[in-house]
Amino acid sequence: MSKKKQFEVLENESISDCLARMKKEGYEPVRRIEKPIFGEIDKDGEKDVQPVSRKIVFEGRK
Repeated sequence: MSKKKQFEVLENESISDCLARMKKEGYEPVRRIEKPIFGEIDKDGEKDVQPVSRKIVFEGRK
């Protein structure tokens, strides 16, 4: 049975830095997940929800 672990790309880290961290811990990337982060923006008195940034998560397997 293979072990899986998720690695999030940190705020001050590049994607290649995250992949190097995974390799150092003995994990191989299997899947990349991008999750949008939404924020409320006040526009003409109405609240509008728009994507502000994104979170990148890699799923690794031993």
